[in-house]
This record gives sequence, structure tokens and C-alpha cells, in this order.
Amino acid sequence: MDCGTSMVKYILFIFNTIVSIIGILGIVYGVLILKSVGTIEVNGVQGFPPQALMPIILISLCSIVVFISFLGCCGAIRESVCMTMSYAVFLLILLILQLTLVVLMFTQKDKIQNAMGNVIEQAWESDSAQEGDIFDAIQKSMHCCGSTSALDYINKGKLLPSSCCSGSCLNPTNYYPGCRGKFIELMSARGENVNYVGIGLIVGELIGFIFACCLANNVRNYKRRNAY
Repeated sequence: MDCGTSMVKYILFIFNTIVSIIGILGIVYGVLILKSVGTIEVNGVQGFPPQALMPIILISLCSIVVFISFLGCCGAIRESVCMTMSYAVFLLILLILQLTLVVLMFTQKDKIQNAMGNVIEQAWESDSAQEGDIFDAIQKSMHCCGSTSALDYINKGKLLPSSCCSGSCLNPTNYYPGCRGKFIELMSARGENVNYVGIGLIVGELIGFIFACCLANNVRNYKRRNAY
């Protein structure tokens, strides 16, 4: 194996090791966020609240990155054309999907925020919400009140639940803001962080893709020359 190919091999191995470590850290970060969000209980069933969506996406994405990086490490150290090209193909697919997601997050921000707001509105209008189970759990999790504000309860002639207030609900200054706006605010803030992480991953994956193609091509040519 020539010096150039060996150098590419070890660069690809080190690169994927670093990416794997970053992916594992991303998983840990997502788990910590998920733990801080906590779970909600509805009719005795445990589940995640709406704001858990972003850390779940981060954990899923980083898990895929770790798997692909591990494949790249194995392909590089074993000088396997099949594994290295499989790594490059998976990396290219992931890169395209991430690029599409990041572009959509930047260009369709208003539509995405509106869709997130609709999640809360649908939860508010559901039969379970009228019974107080689902929405009360959401309010406790996000420290919010009603779909748009505490007036949603007042307009329906209902008393404010304790989850709507930071203290006594007899004092209007203790009312939490509406869940729709709070949910959009939380998701938008985390969405921006995910966008920048996604851009960093895209750049890294592009570099990894180029090195993987170079290594696979060099190994293939080396084996072809030795076959004669």
C-alpha cells in the first residue's frame, strides 16, 4: 500500500473516531434534555410531552451518525472496499437528508412554527383535553396555561386548574402564558441549535465522503495492480 493511501486510511479512521465521539456526546446531550423535560401521565399511561420531539430527533440522528461512523472506522482499518463504499453511500444519503432538513428549517420557519402551534391547538380541542387529563399534564410540563392564554378557560366558563398558575390562581399576575406560544418558543430555540449542529455534521460528512471515495478507489486500484 502506497504512502498516500495509508495516510488517507488513517485520516479517515481518526476522522470517524472523532465523529463517533461527537455523536455519542450528542446522544448524551439529547438524553439530558429529555430527562429535564420529563414525562407526563395521562390516564395512568406515561408518555413524552410535545417539547420532547426535538431531543428525540437529536438522539435518533446522532445514533445513525455513530453507526455510520463505526462502519467507516471498520472499512478504513480493514481496507475493505465494500465496507468503505457502503459507508460512503450511507453518508451521502444522510448528508442529503440533513441538508434538506436544514434548508426546510431555515426557509419554512413560519410554516413549521404554525404546524407546531397546531399541535397544541389540536391537543386543546381533543376530548381528553376537555376532561383535563392531557392538557393539564402539558401545562405542568411546560408551565403554560390554555391554548393561547388563561382566557381560554374563562371563555369556556371553567375554573383555572392549579397547573395554570405559579401560585394562587386568584391573582392574574400568577397566570402562565399560553401553551401555543410557549411551545413554539421552546421548539424554535432548540431548533436553531439543532440547525447549527446539522450544518457542522454536513460539513464533516462531506469531508468523510470524499476521503472514503478516495480510499476505496486507491484500495481497488492497488488490488487490481497486484492481481496481475
